[in-house]
Amino acid sequence: MIDYKRKVVLGGLPQKIHVKTLDAAKPVLLFLHGGPGVCNRHGIMTAHADLTDSFTLVGWDQRGSGGSYKGAKAEDLTIDRLVEDAFELVQWLCREFHKDKIFIIGGSWGSELGTWLAFRHPDQIAAYVGFGQVVNGAKNEQLSYKFALEAAQKAGDSKAVHALEELGAPVMGVYKGGYKGMMVQRRIMMKYGGYSQSAKKRSYFRSTVLPMLFSGEYSPADLWGIAKGHVFVLEKMWPEVGATDFPSSCTHFKVPYFIFDGRLDQNTPAALVEDYFNQIEAPQKELIWFENSGHNPMNDEPEKFKKLLRERLLKIAEKEKNV
Repeated sequence: MIDYKRKVVLGGLPQKIHVKTLDAAKPVLLFLHGGPGVCNRHGIMTAHADLTDSFTLVGWDQRGSGGSYKGAKAEDLTIDRLVEDAFELVQWLCREFHKDKIFIIGGSWGSELGTWLAFRHPDQIAAYVGFGQVVNGAKNEQLSYKFALEAAQKAGDSKAVHALEELGAPVMGVYKGGYKGMMVQRRIMMKYGGYSQSAKKRSYFRSTVLPMLFSGEYSPADLWGIAKGHVFVLEKMWPEVGATDFPSSCTHFKVPYFIFDGRLDQNTPAALVEDYFNQIEAPQKELIWFENSGHNPMNDEPEKFKKLLRERLLKIAEKEKNV
């Protein structure tokens, strides 16, 4: 059993990772969290720790987030810099575990980071898996805002309708008021099941914050970095994230490309995914729908998700040398 947390210098900044596995010879699976700025080590290393029977799991707090908050500078919070951080981490993991290639999996913003990583630095990537797949930032937010507004109108929720109308529709994926404006939309979208059907019964705080606090995964310094970093990172990066347009920029891949997407996702709307997937060229590609899932099918339908993840990735590992 291997289970350790440490900092690795990526792009000149010490950044926090957690490695966990039953066998270090297993294929390495690097998780790329969402947000940007919303860490996910707590979920990976608790609810999904059973994946250690098949993989060496790696959770990573990206630059400016959680355990990687200290020392992060606003001018370095760019897509290009985070892609290069991720690439340096891939290289480090290949050296650490004597691998030629590793697997990467990303949700929400992590799917955007992972897509760029697989596109720009394919040589040490065995395969990419995305969920809550980002396709086009501007269209994404248009559809998500429209869903929230129409759901609130249908429910006769005048308070939510007023809040959304006062906020206004996003422009190029960016909401008036930045982070605060986005959270107005996100809370209402979540209330009406656009994130997850189960999340309708819980507030954003209970769904997102409390699991972090009570997981035991994060040190006090990490929690401080989570509290400060998620706003810091998102405010700085969101205009660039909102300008993303993968169908016009990123369709040709040299690695297997999988999308495991929730049919009910209105956070990164599922309606955009299939057309993008059809444009993708890759040695192997597959789009798998999770009919009862929203933004995070790994949590909504965990057994199905992990069964398919093992099947697809371990089959590739059997064929590849030293994965």
